[in-house]
Amino acid sequence: MAEAVVKNERVLEVYESFVKHMKKFLDEQQLNHEEYTNFVEWADRLGRSGEIPLFLDVFVETYVLEAKYKKLPGTEPSLLGPYFTEGSPLIEDKPAVMSMRPVDKEKGEKLIFRGNVSSVNGQKLANTKVEFWQNDADGLYSNFDSDAPDFNLRGHFYTDENGDFEVHSIVPIPYQIPTDGPTGEFVSAAGYHAYRPAHLHLMLEKEGHETLITQVFFQGDEWLETDVANGVRSSLLTGLKQVGDHKEASLDFVLRTE
Repeated sequence: MAEAVVKNERVLEVYESFVKHMKKFLDEQQLNHEEYTNFVEWADRLGRSGEIPLFLDVFVETYVLEAKYKKLPGTEPSLLGPYFTEGSPLIEDKPAVMSMRPVDKEKGEKLIFRGNVSSVNGQKLANTKVEFWQNDADGLYSNFDSDAPDFNLRGHFYTDENGDFEVHSIVPIPYQIPTDGPTGEFVSAAGYHAYRPAHLHLMLEKEGHETLITQVFFQGDEWLETDVANGVRSSLLTGLKQVGDHKEASLDFVLRTE
């Protein structure tokens, strides 16, 4: 006798809602069969190329985040992005110094970034894990498209007893998402540019609180208003200040309780 199928009510609920809105979309757009076939062929290329995570990160994730978090208290999340990787090294020194190439090989302006982590209830969150990653002065991420050593400009560390942290790194730069595959076909067809503004990635984890995945952007970047991934939030903007031989920036973060 065949085993009874255990129905997942949430899957069914989401699917039925998707079909309802898809019917409305198709009625509105009146796609012809050629357009539909072209879409299916493009989607097939997208899957075969391995770019589904890239496309969804760039063009879908931001709307998922806005729908859930826009009206909630606490720091706004932003995209995880396709360049996160598990297993970054623990940095025990305070201030935290990112793993970098030797001084004469790691290009870019020196950056000191400071922050504080607290809860929506006002409590300063000591010993919060801060995962930190960014691109290099060529706009490339280690472990992916860069010739840098693995985990270059990547690491995790913990806030002090007051919820404060300080990290020494380099100033990130704007970069283009990959355009040589199906995602690039879409960017070209839509008439978009492929640039993201310069940003830092942070993931903050503290027991009893929701994990915050977010990005930090810099005032004055030419791509802020037209970020191809629409990941910029005004609350995540900070200034870059020249101090001696380096630049400094800061931003505070507020975590939501679970």
